[in-house]
Amino acid sequence: MTSSEPRAARNGRFSRRMTGFLRACINVLKDRRGVAAVEFAFVAPLLIALYFTTIEISQAIDTNKKVGRLASMVGDLVTQQQTVTKADMRGILDVSNTVLFPYSRSKATVTITAIEVTDEATPKTKVVWSYRKLPNGSFQNGYAKDSLTTLPASLTVAGSFLIRVEADLRYYPILLWSAEAKADIGLAAAFDKLEMGESYLLRPRRSTRIPCEDC
Repeated sequence: MTSSEPRAARNGRFSRRMTGFLRACINVLKDRRGVAAVEFAFVAPLLIALYFTTIEISQAIDTNKKVGRLASMVGDLVTQQQTVTKADMRGILDVSNTVLFPYSRSKATVTITAIEVTDEATPKTKVVWSYRKLPNGSFQNGYAKDSLTTLPASLTVAGSFLIRVEADLRYYPILLWSAEAKADIGLAAAFDKLEMGESYLLRPRRSTRIPCEDC
């Protein structure tokens, strides 16, 4: 009888300890203090990423629309002329920079090309003259004179004359604008090639042809 009492005492103490431990665990599970902070710590990075992604996508879509508007505006201004010079085209191309505002992380390459469809039995589409503005602000001749180019079949009409404007932009996302940021995130190769481009073909408005005197 006496030998069993120490064991019973030990069992009692163990039982009380287990009961206390279980009660403490239950109290911890019931304690809601700090839960909001923990949940926010998990959710905040996702919400921030979604927020900036939404902004970036909307800006990219808007910029892509402006690239198309740029090509359309340049073509419209050129086709209203009866003759043009390089100085005229520089002025038109300089004005076109405002179309992309407020986007300013890169500049567009804009190429104006006069195209003639010959009146031969098998018509050819030939470059009459071509002028281009580069992203660094400099100007140069575009496609080589008399080189062959392509047009949609519906516009390949013998004896016709068209002005084609091509606008191309390398879009830089705002979060990865700098080389340092791209290197840190490791996405330089992917985000350096967000190419946007648009091409418009228009006929002269005030004459059948638009010669360039010094092209």
